[in-house]
Amino acid sequence: GRIVILAGGTGNPFVTTDTAAALRARELEADILLKATKVDGVFNEPPEENPHAILYDRLTYDQVLHDKLRVMDRTAISLCQEANMPILVFNYKREGNIERAIAGQPIGTLVSEK
Repeated sequence: GRIVILAGGTGNPFVTTDTAAALRARELEADILLKATKVDGVFNEPPEENPHAILYDRLTYDQVLHDKLRVMDRTAISLCQEANMPILVFNYKREGNIERAIAGQPIGTLVSEK
């Protein structure tokens, strides 16, 4: 297998970097999309606004879309859902998390079909 790291957008206005990542991951037929961000995963509320926000370990695409959780934009989530490509949301600022994500260790929040 290969590990491919992508950065940047599509160059098209109104297309987020999240959607660009989902598009490229689909084009490459990636097994998973790793969403490196500044929080530990997906929360029920923004953790910067509520220090008691609950971190989810796992979510389905439908839960994310229905509950309007702040993971990625809706288009990116839908693209991953259509391809049945899981999304791992994790904090890249925590030392070792990138390596843990690549190794498939349990960190952050996994968004998938089930």
